[in-house]
Amino acid sequence: MSRKISPAELSQHDAPSSLWLAINGLVYDLTAFAPSHPGGLQILLQHAGQDASVPYNKVHSPSLIRTSLPPTAQIGSSDSVQTPVPQIFSSVPTKPPLSTLISPHDFPLAAIPSLTPKATAFISSAATDCLTHRANSSLYSHLALRPRILINVSTPTTPLVTTILNCPVSSPIFISPTSLGKIIHPSGEKAIALACSNLDMAQTISTSASFTLSEILSGQNTSHPAFLQLYVDKNRVNSERVIEEAARNGVRAVMVTVDAPVPGKREADERIPTAAGGGTLAPMAGTAAAVGDGKGAALGRVMGGYIDDSFSWEDLGWVKGLLPEGVKLVLKGVQTAADAVRAMETGLVDGIVISNHGGRSLDTATGTILVLLELQRCCPGVFDRMEVLIDGGVRRGTDVFKALCLGARGVGVGRGVLWALGGYGREGVERYLEILNDELVTTMKMCGVTSLEELHPGLVNTRAVDHLVPKRVGEEHPYAKWRRKSKL
Repeated sequence: MSRKISPAELSQHDAPSSLWLAINGLVYDLTAFAPSHPGGLQILLQHAGQDASVPYNKVHSPSLIRTSLPPTAQIGSSDSVQTPVPQIFSSVPTKPPLSTLISPHDFPLAAIPSLTPKATAFISSAATDCLTHRANSSLYSHLALRPRILINVSTPTTPLVTTILNCPVSSPIFISPTSLGKIIHPSGEKAIALACSNLDMAQTISTSASFTLSEILSGQNTSHPAFLQLYVDKNRVNSERVIEEAARNGVRAVMVTVDAPVPGKREADERIPTAAGGGTLAPMAGTAAAVGDGKGAALGRVMGGYIDDSFSWEDLGWVKGLLPEGVKLVLKGVQTAADAVRAMETGLVDGIVISNHGGRSLDTATGTILVLLELQRCCPGVFDRMEVLIDGGVRRGTDVFKALCLGARGVGVGRGVLWALGGYGREGVERYLEILNDELVTTMKMCGVTSLEELHPGLVNTRAVDHLVPKRVGEEHPYAKWRRKSKL
């Protein structure tokens, strides 16, 4: 029987030398853990000697701290429990019936009244002036379709069946990783997983998810593929534990994020303070959350506090060595032909995701569909050696069609899924994905094809953007010359 710890006793342990927290009725001694906490020491000190249930529950599952710390860290129970689940949704008028939403663009409009300003900013924000975020989407509109006519498109009934990273799926659309799903909906990533399971579609689960992998995947048939998105931790042991958990839960690929060695500046997220004191308690298994650092209050910023900015090409062998046989290694965030070639030449990488973090990392980075064209022009051999996936800016089934025609094996969607989740939970995610799948099938038939194998670049006119696509692999500028700057 654990002993009762009074508020007075708890409050005496509020320093790095003795740091206790009460969470959901239990008291934990985090003194030994605090120096290696992924989110940094400061966020723990904000709540040290107090009941931290409210900020913890806002973002994380109740089991996360219990399963992530050694049993000896639990030292008693609290007799002043404050465990109400915080209000993460606004008081809203009745939402439109889900059946009336017929466009992917309907979901943000339906969801925003249900979400707090912070949650809305977290979904919608992008780096600085949001130019890359907008370009990701707008560039698709400059690619024209070239439909063929008088072709029998009455069959087959399942034209979207394919494989992604050797995993059978019902659609080439997959779920890109998104963080902290619980601030959008109480079921967070678990609801997304159930939707993917019901539709037989692939889901990428973020290192910064609100729930553990076992919690997220417990409702899934393990034949429905799940991939892990990995931020490499400065404390490599934490990343090793995350990969071990992924292997235990049947994850089929590890996608190492390589486009965010440091957090991007997302001003819309920075400007809106988080509830409950400006921060959230970080997960205990390799993720982080917002800490007041004088630069704003972004959830996105401080999720990057634990990310190892020294991670480099030389470290890929270490990651590959941690993966069980059959688990694929993927680099997520490739943005140039030169890096695609280098990934291929390592011999370690099974696939790449052309991505710029949805425009959330580096503003004015190249829109992802242009990078796909760059690979086709400069290094077409990579498509034969690795699977090439893409995300960023995908809003319609026509966008998916264009990316597939230009060589992508799979096409990821992220923000749209979060809007659907925020408005309607699992049912909303399913409805959103069904709309995209239906639009893709319609586009295919309109263009005279009935299976993904028939898609080819000739169905897309890219001339409006061809002048933006580099003509060779490498770092060279076509005319500007580099001169070493002398020290003053």
